Amino acid sequence: MIRMRRRVAGAGLVLAMLVAGCGPSATQSETSPHSVAPTVSPSSTHSATPSTAAPRLPDPRNLRGLTEVPDLSDPKPVDGSFGQKLPVTVTDVENNTVTVTDTSRVLALDLYGTLSRTLIGLGMGDKIVGRTVSSTEKQLHDLPVVTENGHTLNVEAIAALKPTLVIADRSVGPREALDQLRKSGIPVVLVDPHRSVDKTADLIRTVAKAVGKPAAGEALMKRARDEIDAAKEEIAQWAPKKPMKIAFLYVRGTAGIFFILGSQDGASELIHGVGGDDVAGDKGIKSVAPANAESLVSLNPDAIFVMKDGLTSTGGMKGLLARAGVANTIAGRNHRVIAIPDGISLSFGPQTGEVLTSVAKALYGVK
Repeated sequence: MIRMRRRVAGAGLVLAMLVAGCGPSATQSETSPHSVAPTVSPSSTHSATPSTAAPRLPDPRNLRGLTEVPDLSDPKPVDGSFGQKLPVTVTDVENNTVTVTDTSRVLALDLYGTLSRTLIGLGMGDKIVGRTVSSTEKQLHDLPVVTENGHTLNVEAIAALKPTLVIADRSVGPREALDQLRKSGIPVVLVDPHRSVDKTADLIRTVAKAVGKPAAGEALMKRARDEIDAAKEEIAQWAPKKPMKIAFLYVRGTAGIFFILGSQDGASELIHGVGGDDVAGDKGIKSVAPANAESLVSLNPDAIFVMKDGLTSTGGMKGLLARAGVANTIAGRNHRVIAIPDGISLSFGPQTGEVLTSVAKALYGVK
């Protein structure tokens, strides 16, 4: 019997506590007799047209070894000329009324990196003046990081950047930090911290409205929906009739952090989006639950999803397989692990279609 952990806050808040002190580190490639080379390269285009002929693929249950999903390119700003109308007054997710008069210096703060990618997609990447460790876009690389010990907001660092607008959610904290910024006179717009495929359009609309670019938001929403629909259609050609059993494990080398992500943490959305079966959700795991020998053997996944930096931090495949119970699963015996870049694994932003396609290619051995 898998012992479920009590959900004490939003799933994003739980994850935020887990990643405290665990910022991204450089990835390393794994080599072993069972290694599988990365099977897909990032696309520089945003095609919403799936291929017409289904490729001949191996049985994914016969694939062996680690496959690393490549990181995505930065979001492409939505095509078209879209005006901006300021000031704008919005009501955020916590019913705060916020008036935005200036978007020349914006901070987008969340656990997943979704908000910065959304702003870039709206054509406002040049307005971002700082970032969290999750905003891994190349064009933001040299910006100051305003979080410490993982995803703890540094109020002094944020204030020093003199932002004219902060768009954030409660997946980063502490709560008092965002409240303090608002009390200091900085406009703070809070958005829904829960991420999913179905909520992608609403999140884009909310961010676009907050920066006075609703028309650009509608265009970006359409592009994202078209890409998601095209990705699902293409993935349906690759996925086996009997879905792969998949578990998403959150692992960090520091402090022995090792958890199973549940149905409310976004893991189910990703797994179902690539045509898999979320075995943790099927077992009733809703929030994060401790990963141990008993729970992992009970799940017995065909494949394991992990975040790429987390895998590196625990010593790569060797370190993961040494964790209790992993080697006793089907995935462990076959070394079948899909490593996904941290910044896109659960973001569900304007590039959701690209993420689903890239992860599915890695899972099913699509070249």
